Amino acid sequence: MNIPAELKYTKDHEWVKIDGDIATVGITDFAQKELGDIVYVEVETLDQTLAKDEVFGTVEAVKTVSDLFLPLSGEIIEFNDALETTPESVNADAYGAGWMVKVKISDASEVSELLSSEQYKELIGA
Repeated sequence: MNIPAELKYTKDHEWVKIDGDIATVGITDFAQKELGDIVYVEVETLDQTLAKDEVFGTVEAVKTVSDLFLPLSGEIIEFNDALETTPESVNADAYGAGWMVKVKISDASEVSELLSSEQYKELIGA
């Protein structure tokens, strides 16, 4: 299972890459495998400011729909438009081409509440 050490994670199976005050967010390799073939990613919160743990979108797989929870408070400043035509990128490259949103972080102290790769491995039993 791919769990990059340089990323942060949530208990809801999102990954977070921090670059200054911008966080790139997607779902983990574990999450995409659990969901199965992803057929649609919906994010209608572009340009909105949300609190940590608020729903920022949904992922639809062949058998289920799952909410996406924002790991850090902030403004959704970018959506990965490529997912509109190729949602399967989340399955093929969860930590690269399958990223979902970029967030301008409004409360940097929340970063310390995210899980390390080791903590996430423990969570999922990897």
